Amino acid sequence: MTKKQKKVLKRIIISAALTFFIALFEHIILGKAGDDYRFPVLGEFFHKYHFLLLLLYLVPYFIIGHDILKKALKGIKNKQVFDENFLMAIATVGALILGAVTCGEEGGYLEGVAVMLFYQIGELFQAVAIGKSRKNISALMDIRPDYANIEDENGNLVQVSPDEVGIGDIIVVKPGEKIPIDGCIVSGSASLDTKALTGESMPREAVEGDDVLSGCVNLSGLIKIKTTKPFGESTVSKILNLVENSSMKKSRSENFIAKFAHYYTPAVCYGALALAVLPPVIILIARGGMPFSEWAVTVLSSWVIRALTFLVISCPCALVISIPLSFFGGIGAASSRGILVKGSNYLEALSETGIIVFDKTGTLTKGVFEVTGIYPAKGEGTYSDRAGNLGEDELLKYAALAENYSDHPISKSLKEAYAKRLSENADNESISEAAEKKDNSDSIDKKTVIEVTDIEEIGGHGLTASVDGKKVAVGNIKLMNKLMLKADADNLPIGTIIYVAIDGMYAGYIVISDVVKENSKRAISELKKSGIRKTVMLTGDLKTVADSVGKELMLDEVKSELLPGDKVDCVEALLSEKRKKEKLAFVGDGINDAPVLSRADIGIAMGAMGSDAAIEAADVVLMDDDPAKISLAMRISRKCLRIVYENIIFALAVKFICLVLGALGIANMWIAIFADVGVMVIAVLNAIRCLNVKD
Repeated sequence: MTKKQKKVLKRIIISAALTFFIALFEHIILGKAGDDYRFPVLGEFFHKYHFLLLLLYLVPYFIIGHDILKKALKGIKNKQVFDENFLMAIATVGALILGAVTCGEEGGYLEGVAVMLFYQIGELFQAVAIGKSRKNISALMDIRPDYANIEDENGNLVQVSPDEVGIGDIIVVKPGEKIPIDGCIVSGSASLDTKALTGESMPREAVEGDDVLSGCVNLSGLIKIKTTKPFGESTVSKILNLVENSSMKKSRSENFIAKFAHYYTPAVCYGALALAVLPPVIILIARGGMPFSEWAVTVLSSWVIRALTFLVISCPCALVISIPLSFFGGIGAASSRGILVKGSNYLEALSETGIIVFDKTGTLTKGVFEVTGIYPAKGEGTYSDRAGNLGEDELLKYAALAENYSDHPISKSLKEAYAKRLSENADNESISEAAEKKDNSDSIDKKTVIEVTDIEEIGGHGLTASVDGKKVAVGNIKLMNKLMLKADADNLPIGTIIYVAIDGMYAGYIVISDVVKENSKRAISELKKSGIRKTVMLTGDLKTVADSVGKELMLDEVKSELLPGDKVDCVEALLSEKRKKEKLAFVGDGINDAPVLSRADIGIAMGAMGSDAAIEAADVVLMDDDPAKISLAMRISRKCLRIVYENIIFALAVKFICLVLGALGIANMWIAIFADVGVMVIAVLNAIRCLNVKD
């Protein structure tokens, strides 16, 4: 419990104890044996000066209810009258006044204090429940770094604010400390606890040259990290921003309850007023000769009690509290498993998903490409024909250097293969040393090795660059067609084919193969079991590669050789095929997926390897890039929605029945307390179940 909650609990205990002893005192003094008081002198005295008993009850009443009365008065002052504080204030103050007017004959002090007492117990229970549901998200908030260590001129560690660290600075992370900013390890190795980011319990080993994310905890070993992003754009900042803003995007259910309460509360207040006034007036008119004092005590007081009971029953706390709490619990359960949902509206939409569209590279496959074949072109019209025999090493060199500044997985694989060949070349030691100086993104130092200029990317095709004065084009078959070059197209190996042209002549192709993620097949299988009607893969890769992956994963539909714009067109076509109330989700990781992520009903991005643009555009982020987490997110969503509907139906049904009984005079104030506080406690307990979802 927080300090504030402990203070409320202390007030509850004190007020409950005082109320019990005052009620016991009242029962002993005013309790009757036949028509005689048990203690006639005291009984007659308190009957004559009944306001003294009221003063006794006001002590525990103000101890427990002063803040509710203050909030009600503040709401009236701000012209925001109709809320649960106003309902409780009117109901309890009315009960106390009614007890004073009738000298305890109709209505009573005990009921007035009890309503406020049990309401505060329910509020405390709700606060503790919300605190429990915040536990996972609070743990996530603990990833916020307080400082970063940098070395001063004398080599001493100095703690500075993470905001003061720039890109390219070296920070030091000691065992037990959080990594404050994204970067690459330049010295040392460590075991990293990534649980707060990915939900994975097993530590991840990180060595020199590995990229690391802010928010991870260093479990062992001192490491030095070269930062690659400013603090504001690091993973930890993005995650905290997503979580902090998730409550701003309400689900349809939450919006419905908010609108319902907006009209419902004033309606029941006016209804209670009518219940207190109209029937007594009608009875007074019907019984023209009835004395006013008798009418006030027997008729008016009876209907006022019904109206006050009606007010207590009608308090919408169970709905107003339990529905947002259910979604909050669902978002907390998802975040604890490395699934960040940007709002309860997206959590609700996940339960209605019927079509899921996947990108291939980095989403269903690891995005870890390896060069598996190098095939220089031979024969008339090729670069070898004009410039002499072109070897594998030279073809790979031109392709890798042209891709020097790209961070695409295919570019990285070309650069890694080239660097590996250079290091293995014992006859060229100087070039090998230069290759080892490549930066964190595995680019090759152009100044040391060779000059690379005039780099131009052609969306969906590839790129061109000037490498040592030669015009080099690297890309897919569309790029070769664009350059009007005849390239190999038949009997090609399975894999991604990277074509190379030099000085306007076809030079050959390089085969790069990707690996399907271990959980991808299980992910597709579980999605189909969970009711997903259609699974589709969209990729810019070759048809042979795409079809091979689609067949392995048993996807319903595969579309290949697509440009970024083509993906949007495909998603538009699939959106037109949706059934009523069905949602379409797109899962991707690349910067070229951002437009599609935005266009889909639900955009799901890979958070570990995914680009910043994809994460920004997405509605749901999978922090460990595991596609199997999608079905888990859907289970969380569906359980959350089921609990929400259970609470809505249960609360409305109980309140409706009790409201009718209260209006008829059958339900007393104690039944009203159950209809308010009891229903709220049951609904909150049910909402807490959203936190527990089996993996």
